[in-house]
Amino acid sequence: MMSERRYPAPQPNAETRVFWDAAAEGVLKIKNCRSCFRAHYYPRAICPHCGSDKTEWVTSEGAGEIYSVSVMRRGEGAPFAVAYVTLDEGPAVLTNIVDCDPDSLAIGQRVRVAFKPSEEGAPPVPTFTPSGD
Repeated sequence: MMSERRYPAPQPNAETRVFWDAAAEGVLKIKNCRSCFRAHYYPRAICPHCGSDKTEWVTSEGAGEIYSVSVMRRGEGAPFAVAYVTLDEGPAVLTNIVDCDPDSLAIGQRVRVAFKPSEEGAPPVPTFTPSGD
């Protein structure tokens, strides 16, 4: 089983405030572009696909699958798993996989969002955990 990691306190700003406020409520928000109709993550005002500023916040179901995963066995909090998760809505999220045996993780495995507390009582950080699907 993985050890419990510490997550640094996020530093919300005007561009990311909606994301972190939603995280505090246990909701994962992503951006959707109204010009090219593609979703993107991480939160930013300009669409990385087409450069449009016509983006809007949407609620993600918080489900996806592991695209790539690495298990870190050294350093503080080890072992822990770092992965790219492809959300069902399309974007890839660089994240930690938590609450499981890191050696049981596999590419293509279904996962769901799991919010973990950050330091200093700041908003929680979105991580992912195997969903059992």
